[in-house]
Amino acid sequence: MDVIEQCKALVQKIYEQMDASHDFQHIERVLMNAEAILQKEPTADEKIVKLAVYLHDVSDAKYAADKSAQNDILEKLDITADERKHIEDIIESVSFNGGNSLEAKTIEAKIVRDADRLDAIGAVGIARTFAYGGAKGRKLYDDEEEARFNMTADEYRTKSTASVTHFYEKLLLLKDLMVTTKGREMAESRHAFMEQFLQQLTNEKNGDA
Repeated sequence: MDVIEQCKALVQKIYEQMDASHDFQHIERVLMNAEAILQKEPTADEKIVKLAVYLHDVSDAKYAADKSAQNDILEKLDITADERKHIEDIIESVSFNGGNSLEAKTIEAKIVRDADRLDAIGAVGIARTFAYGGAKGRKLYDDEEEARFNMTADEYRTKSTASVTHFYEKLLLLKDLMVTTKGREMAESRHAFMEQFLQQLTNEKNGDA
């Protein structure tokens, strides 16, 4: 078993315990997005990209108190110290953190971050938003709630806003935050679909559809 397949086997057990917004299907979709971007970025290290994709949510702060699961898996993989540090740096730069993302300094980090953000928008992004909101007992929408645009990472994570509010606080911002050419191309239609969905939702809420 090569190191990528080994990593896949180790992480799959963890993701199977998460809700539908961050399960193993999410990882498979992010991997497909990353592979599409990789085709346009021939200088990128494919192994590093794939390992980072598989590991990027294993110790997500929404589900884990620390990075023990991520560290345990990295210890088991036959990779160099430099490769491990690169993967850890990529994972640190992936999270949106309420608009407080760390800089994606390498092409591998840019690919993984764009690939993950692509899965947060479009039809799948809509489905994931309401899956997560449902798992956390959040309202579908709250017309009295104002979206926040200047917040700390802690404020972003601790306030349970309605699912539709999340579109304005994060999802509708992601198209313009893509950093790879392919990522920007892929984001266009997904962003447009979200705008169409929100308009239809408004119409139905108002009895106009």
